[in-house]
This record gives sequence, C-alpha cells and structure tokens, in this order.
Amino acid sequence: MADESHRPDVQDFIDVLLDSPAPSPVLAEVGTVATVGDGIAVVAGLGRALSDELLVFASGVRGVVLDLEPDRLGVVLLGPSERVRAGEDVWRTHKVISVPVGPGLVGRVVDATGQPRDGKGRVAAVAERPVEVRAPDILSRGAVTRPLATGLKAVDAAVPVGLGQRELIIGDRQTGKTSIALDTILNQARSEVLSIYCAIGQRGDAVARVIEALRESGQLANTIVVVAGDEDAPGLAYIAPYAAMTMAEYFADQARDVLVVFDDLTHHARSYRELSLLLRRPPGREAFPGDIFYVHARLLERAGQFTEEAGGGSITALPVVETQAENLSAYIPTNLISITDGQIYLSPRLVRKNQFPAVDLGVSVSRVGGKAQHRAFRDVAGNLRVTLSQFEELEDFARFGTRLDDATRARLSRGAAVRAALRQPERDPVPAVEQLLVLLAAMEGMFDGRSETEVVAAMDTIRASVGDALTGVATRIARNEPLAEEDRAAILSLARKALGQADDGPGTGGGRP
Repeated sequence: MADESHRPDVQDFIDVLLDSPAPSPVLAEVGTVATVGDGIAVVAGLGRALSDELLVFASGVRGVVLDLEPDRLGVVLLGPSERVRAGEDVWRTHKVISVPVGPGLVGRVVDATGQPRDGKGRVAAVAERPVEVRAPDILSRGAVTRPLATGLKAVDAAVPVGLGQRELIIGDRQTGKTSIALDTILNQARSEVLSIYCAIGQRGDAVARVIEALRESGQLANTIVVVAGDEDAPGLAYIAPYAAMTMAEYFADQARDVLVVFDDLTHHARSYRELSLLLRRPPGREAFPGDIFYVHARLLERAGQFTEEAGGGSITALPVVETQAENLSAYIPTNLISITDGQIYLSPRLVRKNQFPAVDLGVSVSRVGGKAQHRAFRDVAGNLRVTLSQFEELEDFARFGTRLDDATRARLSRGAAVRAALRQPERDPVPAVEQLLVLLAAMEGMFDGRSETEVVAAMDTIRASVGDALTGVATRIARNEPLAEEDRAAILSLARKALGQADDGPGTGGGRP
C-alpha cells in the first residue's frame, strides 16, 4: 500500500521532466591522437586550435599546442608520454597554459604548472596568469639605480648587479654557478627582495640540496622554488622559466623587488631542441631550431625596473648557462650574452687554483650595475681590477724564474693577498660593511706576505671584530652614501687593531705597492 501511495508523485515528477525544455546542446571540439613521440604528440581533427592553447587528452595528460599546420597539430606533452595512446580523443580547452600566482606560493616547492611538490597540500592562489605575456614596453621601464647585494666580495666590488638587471652566470661544469646564485638568494635575508629559484633539467639530488640549504638558512620562507627535473617531461622544462617569470610579475605589479634564478638555460635550450626535432622542425646551428634566440629573448625581456605606472617593482634575472671547455663562442652562450646586461664568468683555471668563487674579473662585466653599485664600494674597489690584472700578468712572467726587482715582488705580494681576500666559502654571504673591511685591509697591504691560509684566518679575525663598532658606517652604506674619510679611517683602524698591527693614522698601511 505504501508503494501505491507514492506512485502519483513519481508520475508527476516524470510529467514535469517531459514538459521541461530540452537542455541546450554542448559543442565540444574533439580530435584524435595520430602519433606519439618522446614528449610530443601529433593531433588531427582540431583545425581551429590556437597556438599555445591547452589541450586535454583522454588519458588525463595535458599538452600545449606548439606547431600549427593545416592537417595536424604538434603538441608538447606536460605529462608522461607513455600514458598517451594513438587513437585516443583530445579536447580543446579554449585556454592558454596558465599558472597560479599569489602570496600563497611563497615558501612552497611547485612544478612548472604550479602544482605542489612539497607535500604541503594545495597552493592558495589568488589568480591564474598565462605563462606567455608580452614584455613591458620601453615607456614602462625605469633606470636601474638600486644595488642588489649578493654578499659575494668578488661580485659586489667588481661585477655589481642592480635591481632590474639581467646578469648571466656562465662557466663550465662544477665551477660553482649554482653556488653563486644560491648565495645571492641567501643574502636577501638582509633585504626585502623576494626570490624565485627555477630548476630546469637538474638532477633531483642537486635540487634537494638547494632546497635544504634554503630551509636551513630560513630563507625558504621567502622563496618560491619551481622545479622541472631531468626526470620530468621535456614540455615541463620548456615552460618552467616562463612560469617562474609569471609568478615574479605578480609581485612586481605589487611594487615588490623580485630576484629570479634560471638554473639553467642550457638545459632549457636542449629541451626545446629535443621537442623541435621530434616535431620535425628544421635544425639550424648546432641542431638548435632557428627561433631559439627568440625563445630566450622573450623570456628575459620581461625582467627590468618598472615605473610607478607599471607597478613600481623590479624583476632581476640571473640566468645560468653552461659552457664546454671554456667555449664562450658556442651558440647558446653567445645568444644569452647578447640578450643580458653582462656576465659573471667562472673560470675552471681559478677552480684548479682552489679560488672560490672562481669569478674571472678579466672576462666578467656588468654593463648596468656600475651605476647601481654602492658608492662606498666604488671608492674601495676602484683599483681592484687593475691590481688583479697586473698581478696575473706578472705571475705568468715570474714562472720563468726571472730575477725580479723589489717593486715587482711587492706587486706580486699585493696581488696574491687581494686574490686571497676575494676567497669566500659557500653558504656564507658577507654583509657590505664586512666586505669593505676585508677589501680595504687587502688593498692597504695588511695581508701582504701572508700565505693563503693566513689570509683566510686574518679575514675571519677582522670579520669577527666588527660587532657594533661600525654601526654608523653600516647605516650610511645602507643609505647608499659615499665612504667618508673618517669612515675609511675607522675601518682601517679597526682592521689594524684586530690584526695586532700599529695604527699609524689614516692613509698608512701600504697603499699601492
């Protein structure tokens, strides 16, 4: 009886459904996978798809349209190509590839699509932005006038980097390129600069060491780590630097200063070459496609110092590139040298001499940062390059066993002391006032005649003596004021006292040999 009492309700419900208007048809454009390669797929049947559009495969893998041809699409896969099968369906999304942006990314480790890789749950994003956008025009850019302190004596003194600059870090394998970039990020604990570390094609253990160093220093809380490892799909390595730049642009629009490290663009170029050759694009020099210059140029042109109308922030780019056998004239290094505003060259010759960081000041140059360098460093480091270049020339000459006069021996002693003073262990960025203390002591001859071990010990002694004695000097350095004579005298007096040398007043201690 209970079932019969409910039958009228069921019938009424059916009548209502029959009388309701039919739902509007949903139009979906569906294509078919023709062939699948290592990281790419060729799709047929989607003649209206757009370049850089995001496609979804029936297997759940996503892809980005890279090649447009009348009867086929070349699609870069953003997931394992093993999951994609020929003949499966592919759908258009009518959206370009985008990544999440916002403060929720800070302190997180994500992949090239913004998905978490640190096991801390979903990312709290405020919006999604396309990874490919037009670079700001010239009227949206301001002059690079503010320094970016790296904490490295050889860089801050001789190859300074400014906020909004693009400075290339270049060198052979195992010369310390990642260490330079990592120490620069660690040194931002003394500033308000937000850091983004983008690992492209790196081994998992190498990326894990970087993340652990950031975590131990506490700087991970002020850093975004974007990872596209060598075990990931080549398509993720291709879009990773663009995703990192998009994340940086969000903060630059909020008037923040952002430092972005691309480690490294050699692997990025190789990933793009691999994808291009699989898509049957014609190879060019060194088998790279003809648009590889544009691939990197449209990425790095998005960095800069921006005007108040354009957000007022800045994006400083430190791309890393690897050379082989010190070949600076290879295709990718020459491309990036021409795109960037200078380069920090790390020499294997200095590595063999156990000189770390192995910055070759004869080849390294900063085309912009000199205008943004701390004024105090301009006074101290003015003769640094000259002293080292003269020393290296005399050092090569002295190897022949020629008898040297006293002036030449003095120059050799001074040059060796200055080069030793530029040594610095990894993960130990030095505050500006301590850098000035060490450099002034070296240039004034306080380290002359000491062995390299003794110079390192003397530098540690000098740094430990700072305490609160130079608080006023540190404040004036932070304000970017020039080094006054009384400040110079105070620094030299403190250095001599720490080393147990007699303080004979300003201007003594050796000077130029």
